[in-house]
Order: sequence, then structure tokens, then C-alpha cells
Amino acid sequence: MITMFLYMVAELSAVNSVINLLTGLNGLPALIVEVAVTTIYTSLGGFRVSFVTDNVQGAVVLLLIVICSVSIGTKAHIDTSLIGASGLTRATPLGWKLLYILPVAIGTNVMFLSPYWMRAFAARTDRDLYIGAALASSWVFIILTVVGFTGIIAVWAHGVDKWGPVGEWSSIAFFYLIAELPGWVVGFVLLMVVALSTAVFDSLQSAMVSTASNDLCRNKLGLRWIRAAIVVLIIPVVVVAVKAHASVLQIFLISDIVSAAAIPCLLLGGLLDTFWFVKGWDVIAGGCGGILAVFIFGVVYYGSAEGGGELVYMKTLYADDWGVFGAYVAAPVGGVVVMFVSCAVRLAGMWAVAKVRGVRFTGLDRERVVEVNDIERDEVMVADEETTDGKPRPAVY
Repeated sequence: MITMFLYMVAELSAVNSVINLLTGLNGLPALIVEVAVTTIYTSLGGFRVSFVTDNVQGAVVLLLIVICSVSIGTKAHIDTSLIGASGLTRATPLGWKLLYILPVAIGTNVMFLSPYWMRAFAARTDRDLYIGAALASSWVFIILTVVGFTGIIAVWAHGVDKWGPVGEWSSIAFFYLIAELPGWVVGFVLLMVVALSTAVFDSLQSAMVSTASNDLCRNKLGLRWIRAAIVVLIIPVVVVAVKAHASVLQIFLISDIVSAAAIPCLLLGGLLDTFWFVKGWDVIAGGCGGILAVFIFGVVYYGSAEGGGELVYMKTLYADDWGVFGAYVAAPVGGVVVMFVSCAVRLAGMWAVAKVRGVRFTGLDRERVVEVNDIERDEVMVADEETTDGKPRPAVY
């Protein structure tokens, strides 16, 4: 839910930045209208409406790619003298670091959310899963390549310093190119951006309602109360999106730190039979410990608690040091170490309690996995053994 909160902030922050850039107006009224509209129709239609808007989202993305291509072909005149000066074609320490940072950040974050698992659970066969994953990854690769490359083209067309430090505008570089197009094209793009943001935001709302209702409250609290609580939660989302001076990239990196700390523990403790003795509480402790490890690394590396705190919320990716790289090493490694420490402490406590009470230590006993056939066979055995007047007695299990 923390990750979805950050995604909501990033979504509204991006829309606010685009509106400010393309129109010069305050984006707050548009954000309020967007949030109000999505809240109304998701409350009435739930996930079914989100599925419909997701189709709209796909169409809008394709239209944006077309406009991206047109804008680059007509307005982005690359100054070849700026290519070398930009430094984008030369190897840099940050570039080599990103070969590790981005796979860890993005890979763990996607696993932390639902797409991988939803695709796996929805596939009827392994073949369907392979086909679906291949199609999705191909489309994502094409879209991110085309849209993401606009940042490089914007720099080569205008210079790296035209709009200030690159860290402040890189996440909306595409729209700096759009701003040079005719007014009607800018208005059309702005309409599509709001539609795209709405489609994403309503999915996040529905997902948060579902997570809060099913996972947090175990379906014991009325759905109306859950929706009301999410509406209240959206208020700080809007405030943070408007007031925070963080880039969209920084917001995503914060959520990536959370997932980089949690996912290795989850995969080791939940999917590998070798570590069957690891329990849910150990995984949770490992995730929290990974974030703490990032803070400790920052304190040691920068020599202050303030530096450790700034590293946790990813103050900058473009610093000429090893802080961010170290954070994405400390998060998974520290998380796994804390998970096993938690497991050892828990087992030691269970052993001590067993010794004091004089009972057998059961902390390392493996739980028996009961197959469906075993349950059916047990039912038949009970029904055969307990009969009255030749009639089988229904089994209770």
C-alpha cells in the first residue's frame, strides 16, 4: 500500500508538471477533478470499470507514440555539435552503475506489485503464460524505447543546460519537445495525458481498495468504509504531489528501495523449499531490515544521520558518488541477513520455551502438505470405518 501511495503521488505529480509546462497554469484544479471523477466511477463500477479504462490507456499510449514520432520528425532538429558535448554517448560511472541499479529496482518493484503474479495465475497453461509474457514484454520494450529516447533527442536538439539541471526535467523531457508544436497539438496531447493518467489512477485506487479490504482487513470491514478511508488517503496524495519538489524518477526510486528490500526475502522464504523453516514474520522483518540497512549504509558512507535519511528517500540519482549504488546493494543483502537473523532468534526463543516447559522442540518440524487425493482417501476411510446400519456416515474434516 505504501508503494501504491507513492505511485499515486508520482502519477499526479507528473500530470501537474506537464500542465505547468504546456500551459503555464496551476495543475491543482485538474488534479482535484481527476481524483473526484475516478473516485466516483470506481466506487460505482469497481475493477470492471478499471478494465475498460485500461483499454483506453493502451490506445492513448499508441497515439502518444505517433505524436512523439511526428514531433521528432518535424520539430526536433538535432544539432550535431551538441552530441559530443552532452556526454550521452560516452561511458560514465553512473551508466555502469545503472546496469545494476535499474534491473534490481524495476525487477523487484514489478514483482512487489501484481502484474507478474496476475499474469501467472490467469494463464491456463505454461504455453499461454509464455505467449502472454512475450507479447507484453515486446510491446513494453518498444514503447519505452521510443518514448524514453525522446530525452536524449531533446538534449541533442537544445543542449543539456537549456532547461536547467538535467535531474529536474529529465522525467518530462518528451513534453519539452511537445511544447514546440502548434497549440492544437499541445491541447490534444494534454487531453491524452489526462486520460492516460486517469486510467492509471483508477487502477491504483481499485487495487488499493482491494488490498485494504482483502489483505489488511480480511473482508471483515464493509467495502463502503474501505472506500471512504481511501478517499481520505487521497487527500495527502494530492497535497504531496503538488507540494513535493521531488521528480517522478525520485518517487519511483523510493518505492524501488522498498521492493528491493522485500522481494529477495519473499522469493527465498516463499518460493524455495530449501528455506522451508523461514516464516512470514521473518520475511516481514527482512523487508524492514533492508530499509534500515540502507539508512545505516548512508550514515556510514556520508557520516551523518541526515545523509542516511536522504539516501532512503533517494534525494538524487545523479550524485557523483556510490551512495545510490550502495543503497541498492544494502537493501537486498541487508534484508536477507535480517531475515535469517530473525529466523534464528525466533527458533532460539522457541527452543528456550520448549526447554523451560519440558516439551519437544517443534520449530524445525516440517509441515505436512496434504494433497487433494489424500483428503479424498481419508474421507473414504472414515466413511468406511464408521457405518451404521450399512449406511456410511458423512466425514467431517
